[in-house]
Amino acid sequence: MKKIMVPVDFSEHSEYALEVACTMAKQNAAEIVVLHMLGITTVVYNIGEAQEIAEANYYMKLAKQRFKKFLDKEYLKGIKLTEIIQNYKIFSEINQVAQEQQIDLIVMGSHGSSGLSALFVGSNTEKVVRTSQVPVLVIKKHLPDFKLEKVVFASDFEMESIPAYRKAVSLLQGLGAKLHLLYVNLPNGKFKSSKEMERLTAEFLQEANKGDFKENPPVVYECAFSIERGIYHYSHKIKADLIALTTHGHRGMTHFFKGSIGEDIANRADVPVMTFLIY
Repeated sequence: MKKIMVPVDFSEHSEYALEVACTMAKQNAAEIVVLHMLGITTVVYNIGEAQEIAEANYYMKLAKQRFKKFLDKEYLKGIKLTEIIQNYKIFSEINQVAQEQQIDLIVMGSHGSSGLSALFVGSNTEKVVRTSQVPVLVIKKHLPDFKLEKVVFASDFEMESIPAYRKAVSLLQGLGAKLHLLYVNLPNGKFKSSKEMERLTAEFLQEANKGDFKENPPVVYECAFSIERGIYHYSHKIKADLIALTTHGHRGMTHFFKGSIGEDIANRADVPVMTFLIY
């Protein structure tokens, strides 16, 4: 964990994310990269080159002023900070910045609502989660004593999830967390017997542990009427500090823990959620 990126819109929830990133940075001697998207509309770009430059300079100066106030926090002292201001208008470009900056983790705040106009809240959280090849940690509330001791990693235990699973285990255990692997067993046509679930997870872990990777966190089976309920129930039962999920890079998937499910949980859960993209 060398570099953590925090996309900000200067809101209260962005500050929640920044404080958590700061806690993690101190624990890992990491640098924080703070990113703000100007999001200047195409209307501005079409009003003429001279005025376009003037508008861009105005918004750039305004962002720098807001950065100065936003980053004036006692808990940031002693941490290496890099400020980046870009005129990105689509959230997939955050992944581009993360790749260019060699970011290990993105930490972002979210209201957990949709239809809001501010950046990085609601459905915009989903856009970042859906497109980021870097793990994304979503923070929903003020967590001054953030810790990572117990993490629920919910999975469908399909083979395509193995690279994301390995990345999650390496990252989270490297941060000192104890992982609880979770499979949610659904009723009706998707119901699995105990033997079927055990065989599924055993085959997954056997394949995942090939080569130098040798990890066998405990696996828990939770029966619920929906995947979300199963994840929430078990997470609350063990008082988990974090929910970790794999997610696909697009919507419309009907498989366990993919598509909108990972994005929706990141958007709604009252505990922090970390997502790992399957690609």
